[in-house]
Amino acid sequence: MKKKFAAAVIAAAMAGSLVGCSGELSNEYVTVKQYKGLEVPLVETTEVTDDMVEQTIQSNLSAAAERTEVTDRAAQTGDVVNIDYTGYLDGEAFEGGSAEGSDLELGSGSFIGATEDYAGFEDQIVGHQKGEEFDITVQFPDPYTNPDMAGKVADFHIVLNGIYTETVPELTDEWVQSNSTDSESVDEYREEIRGTLEDNYEASVESELGASVQSALLENLEIKSYPEDTVSEQVTQMTNYYTQIAGLYGMELSEFVESYLQTTEEDFNAQLEEGAQQSAAFDEAAKLIAEKENLEPSEEEYQEAMAEYAEEAGAGDDVDAYIEQVGEDTLKMAILRDAVTEYLVDECIQVEPSDDYE
Repeated sequence: MKKKFAAAVIAAAMAGSLVGCSGELSNEYVTVKQYKGLEVPLVETTEVTDDMVEQTIQSNLSAAAERTEVTDRAAQTGDVVNIDYTGYLDGEAFEGGSAEGSDLELGSGSFIGATEDYAGFEDQIVGHQKGEEFDITVQFPDPYTNPDMAGKVADFHIVLNGIYTETVPELTDEWVQSNSTDSESVDEYREEIRGTLEDNYEASVESELGASVQSALLENLEIKSYPEDTVSEQVTQMTNYYTQIAGLYGMELSEFVESYLQTTEEDFNAQLEEGAQQSAAFDEAAKLIAEKENLEPSEEEYQEAMAEYAEEAGAGDDVDAYIEQVGEDTLKMAILRDAVTEYLVDECIQVEPSDDYE
């Protein structure tokens, strides 16, 4: 009897090892056909150069520029003006052609430039005084980012609210000490900026790889069914999110979907459903992988991660309120998803892009 029992145990162990060798994991919703060594497009890394560091520093200095209002002369190239403007095509205001309280540096080339027949937008503001209202005519370039506007001639009504000069500070130890919490000197500040850029590029690479391995894993899933409650909950969450966004624009959801997302409500709902299904399928696969590879965080690690999530969300020290608002189960699933994604990135194989990835 003991020998038979021992043989049965060995047989079961061998069967388990065979399943493990196949690389497949399964539950009632999905079968993971492969998760180690997923092939993803190669992500090129960026080396931070001295020029990048200096450009970032100059941008930071420009952002700290002191602004002085000009009241004794007309606007000139190099000034910053604050304007209201409304654009018209054939006498009708067009969408996206209006703004109030917009800052514009004259000569920056930010707005429509000159063509053979018309002066540029910024050029035609030069020479006007604060408080003036006037009209200008410009021609959109061809080609243009919006093909419908390419080559079109448009009129703009301008209200010149104010004219300003900006004085950009010099990079000194004193400026660094007043504007950095980590550096005391110019040299230290340069190294701080370099480190920040390197961190940002690294995070960008990780984010791109994370998205790639998630897509690759989904392609290696056999879907049996979807957890209906999870899918329904995610669809509801996303519907509520877009309803809130629509409310900020003073619109009903259906109007927002057609005007801003440029799709039909039927297609929008179908996209939400498909997205929720893919997310739920990935989460089921993540649970299987986490169990197989012992990736699930400890309770202490969950709590630490939730505190980090709360801080990133701007909840400050009120972590409990944040957890209650979002939901502990939702947060734990997000943390587990991150842990599994990080594991998949570590295990993936980056390959040169081909037509399959384009």
